[in-house]
Amino acid sequence: MGFERLLPVVVLTCLLGMAGSVLADVYKYRDYEGRVYLTDKPMKGGYRLVRKYRFGSHRPASRTTDSLAAMQRRRQQLAPLIEAAARDSRLRPELVHAVIRAESAYRADAVSDKGARGLMQLMPATAKRFGVRDPHDPRQNLRGGTRYLHELLVRFDHDLRLAVAAYNAGENAVIDYGNRVPPYPETQRYVRKVLGFYEQNLAANQLAQR
Repeated sequence: MGFERLLPVVVLTCLLGMAGSVLADVYKYRDYEGRVYLTDKPMKGGYRLVRKYRFGSHRPASRTTDSLAAMQRRRQQLAPLIEAAARDSRLRPELVHAVIRAESAYRADAVSDKGARGLMQLMPATAKRFGVRDPHDPRQNLRGGTRYLHELLVRFDHDLRLAVAAYNAGENAVIDYGNRVPPYPETQRYVRKVLGFYEQNLAANQLAQR
């Protein structure tokens, strides 16, 4: 291993050994002979900041766990509204929960880079179509989203895979591909995710009823 490649390893190893949460600035200096030095405390001029590192005792899994816990709290708070909207639209609550988890992780303030908004990520045209004036209002969003999902199920003869695919890619995309899930990687991942969440929800409810 060359001298320039060895030094970053040494520096990072030292920094990783520090206890607690640390924000480290790593500086680089090349002398007149071409030798490279890396340090978190430059002692003279000529050093250039090359990267910031943050190290800490918390593992990424902790942040994931916190995020899941927060999502579960939002789910519990919204459950009565979700079940009421599902019932009004003649849908299984487990399916509506699956779509909401995949779409927004139960965040009523969610906004996608394409402009979809709210719990069920309604596009402006869809929101208008189903009379949703404020897509960030959970009650309105759920009413519009569940009615749209029910309409898709009817349109595709209650084929759940096609209805879910149409919810993501649009009903015309499913029709254009001969009533099949479009070959879009995003849509195919979405269908697998929603159906996976749906199966989990059904299994959890069955266990809870025993």
